[in-house]
Amino acid sequence: QQNCKEMLQREDAENTLRGFRQDVDNASLARLDLERKVESLQEEIAFLKKLHDEELAELQIQIQEQHVQIDMEVAKPDLTAALKDVRQQYETLASRNLQESEEWYKSKFADLSEAAARNNEAIRLAKQEANDYRRQLQSLTCDLEALKGTNESLERQLREMEDNFSMEASGYQDTIARLEDDIRNMKDEMARHLREYQDLLNVKMALDIEIATYRKLLEGEESR
Repeated sequence: QQNCKEMLQREDAENTLRGFRQDVDNASLARLDLERKVESLQEEIAFLKKLHDEELAELQIQIQEQHVQIDMEVAKPDLTAALKDVRQQYETLASRNLQESEEWYKSKFADLSEAAARNNEAIRLAKQEANDYRRQLQSLTCDLEALKGTNESLERQLREMEDNFSMEASGYQDTIARLEDDIRNMKDEMARHLREYQDLLNVKMALDIEIATYRKLLEGEESR
């Protein structure tokens, strides 16, 4: 019955570690998704900048063409004043359109840059938390291996003592008393290991809470 209980405890600990590994994998997938979103935002910024440059170039060509047309007509004395007025109005309109285009581009670029910065920060935090979870997982794995070794050693010792007790039980009261003391000590040590295992379970619960919080943060970032 004791061996069966210890096997169940080991299986539960191994299942806990598998759960941690799955959580770390999920965090890595979320980090990759954020990186793809940042790359998409950067591509959109580059496209908007290219579009803006093309619009500016086209507007400048239109202004130059209008200047050529005005220069060709300037030789006519009776239209000089009218053409000058039209030219000033057109330049004013072109300047205003150019300024509005630049302001729109700057505003859009600022919005996209801010979104990219937020995603970069989210990626940095995701990487940091993934590294923390990885270190904690390694530490828990080492602790579990140590507990496995201790339990195996205790099982071997218990079997040896039971065999010796069976052979020497008749007529050796001192030996029986010593073996009983050893058994009590081993039970105390096993109880201590069970307490350590409970502490590991508490750590696992804390990690589950942190992972759930992190997921909510990621969902909040994606919803924005």
